[in-house]
Amino acid sequence: MRPSGHTRRSSRPERRHRRRCERKQRRGKRAGVRARLAAAPHKPAVPSLFVANARSLVSKLDDIRLRTTDGHRDSRLDSCVMVITETWMNENTPGLAVELAGRTIFRADRTSDSGSQGPTASTATAKPAIDARGHRPVSRGRETYTPTRYVPPPISGGGRYRGRPTQAPAKGPQEEEKVEHPEAGGCTHASEQMGILCPTGCELKTTLVKQERNVKQAMADLKPQVDDLSRSTNNVYNYVDSMSNALRERQLVINDNNRVVSQYTDSLEEQHAYVKETVDTVFPSNIRVLHGVLEKVRLKIQKLEKAIQVQREGCQEPCKTTCPIPVVSGKECEDIFRRGGKDSQMYMIQPDSFYPPYKVFCDQSTQNGGWLLIQNRMDGSVDFGRRWDEYRIGFGNVAFDVGKGHCETPGEYWLGNNRISQLTKMGPTEVLIEMEDWAGSKVYAQYRQFTIQSETSNYILAINDYSGTAGNTFLEGSTQLYGENRTMTIHNGMMFSTYDRDNDNWTPGDPSKQCAKEDGGGWWYNRCHSANPNGRYYMGGAYTQHMAKHGTDDGVVWMNWKGSWYSLKTISMKIRPYFAPS
Repeated sequence: MRPSGHTRRSSRPERRHRRRCERKQRRGKRAGVRARLAAAPHKPAVPSLFVANARSLVSKLDDIRLRTTDGHRDSRLDSCVMVITETWMNENTPGLAVELAGRTIFRADRTSDSGSQGPTASTATAKPAIDARGHRPVSRGRETYTPTRYVPPPISGGGRYRGRPTQAPAKGPQEEEKVEHPEAGGCTHASEQMGILCPTGCELKTTLVKQERNVKQAMADLKPQVDDLSRSTNNVYNYVDSMSNALRERQLVINDNNRVVSQYTDSLEEQHAYVKETVDTVFPSNIRVLHGVLEKVRLKIQKLEKAIQVQREGCQEPCKTTCPIPVVSGKECEDIFRRGGKDSQMYMIQPDSFYPPYKVFCDQSTQNGGWLLIQNRMDGSVDFGRRWDEYRIGFGNVAFDVGKGHCETPGEYWLGNNRISQLTKMGPTEVLIEMEDWAGSKVYAQYRQFTIQSETSNYILAINDYSGTAGNTFLEGSTQLYGENRTMTIHNGMMFSTYDRDNDNWTPGDPSKQCAKEDGGGWWYNRCHSANPNGRYYMGGAYTQHMAKHGTDDGVVWMNWKGSWYSLKTISMKIRPYFAPS
């Protein structure tokens, strides 16, 4: 305890606090708010603005007190409020008692207009705090209020002056100097009667600076851990993300595998059903069919055995050849004639050594011989309404024996388009066509140039240089017709046609318009013919469209001699190499 009467010079913080309190006092004066007096003359009412400001002030002081180290009430804070209130009340509202924070912090009584005034502070029961600051209510609808503003930081650092020298102590009883505690929460006035200055943030700043060091050190220690945790978190996230991607890919693969398995399962089930049906139904049926076929084969074998037995019985005596083949042979009939084969009969020829020899009939008497018979019609014994393949390889009887011991009489046959083409392309070839009607009259048509192209061009006919008595039908067509109709009957330059290979000029590709089908044989049809040596054979010569199968002139016709409705008795075509007569 300090001795009474001792005064201490106030420090700079104390002066700063005092100036703040005086500013608040002057702000209360400028407010100009008069307190409402109490009902009794000796107890005037407290102005509402002052009460509100006082409550706010006490509330702020309580907040500051709660932030101190010990959290207890400091009498210096109350002293600051009492100084402000005393000064303001003595000058404005004498005889007014003010309750602040539940205590009567000031009482001013005056007995008369000039009576004495004196403050009295006392404590009462707890009541709501009074805000003693001078605020300005905002008029609604006309003003706005911004609750917070930017406050620049206070100036810090060393002062402009050095400390003053310590004065010599005055004589007399020495008062113990008050010890200032930074953690006490406030600073003292220079005068003890003025109490304790209002608290500022100076002590709190020191405390916060101390705590800041510890907090910074702790934060510095935590930062590497936070970085490690962040990296670990990133690694975990990347790992989880990769696992998620792998899981999605694996799920896609599983879905694809399931789909493939489902497809194969369905296919396997279908195959199993098919195999089961085949084993249960098809196999027994096929076995029964095979049993039937086996039985038929067994019967045929028995018939063949019987036929073989009959042949063995018939061949017990030596067989005799009805048509012996002459020893002389050659490339064609002209070659045979030059080698000594002067008789008209069947011979063997081999035009090309790469192909096997075959039988032909050689006419060695007509026009000095050497003629090879390629077509012959004489009695209608052979049907010439054949397919393309048969005309290509040939058909019919080359010759037969009439009792003389050799085959000197030709039969009805077609040599074959392949053989005719081969023979005519070996060199210049001429053709002789001889014909006879049913009255015995004979005519002929001879062409000194005659060539048949290969099968790749459908055996196109090329012919020229006519001579004879039958009429030039191949080059001029039918003389009974005129203009375009006559042109339609020219055979030169035409392709070979049969009923199954339509190469004529009568609407190609239309199966209802085929010359070979309506005219009864294969030939070099145009649209359609003026000569038809391979047509249907009619006995007696003359025939009508009612006799024809399709109502057309389908007989063995040579139109420039006998017309369209007369079928000849015989007709033959012979070829030989062309050579100038000597």
